[in-house]
Amino acid sequence: MEMDKQITLISGPNCHLCEQAKEMLYPLLKTKNIQLNSLNVREDAALFEQYGLRIPVVIFADGSEKGWPFTAAQIARMID
Repeated sequence: MEMDKQITLISGPNCHLCEQAKEMLYPLLKTKNIQLNSLNVREDAALFEQYGLRIPVVIFADGSEKGWPFTAAQIARMID
């Protein structure tokens, strides 16, 4: 799979905003044939340090980020 055909979602357990983000992202990513790589902040101390208070955060192939709140339209524009 090409590197530009995936995005990363930094999320965490028991995070209702993360669940909302996933539900919003799945249809968009399926339409655009993009893979979602989900990382749990609780499984990596460095991730927790950087993102623990900001989840959910989407990281794009070019390294740019979009933190919550975001819409499917915003994510679609950043992908295109």
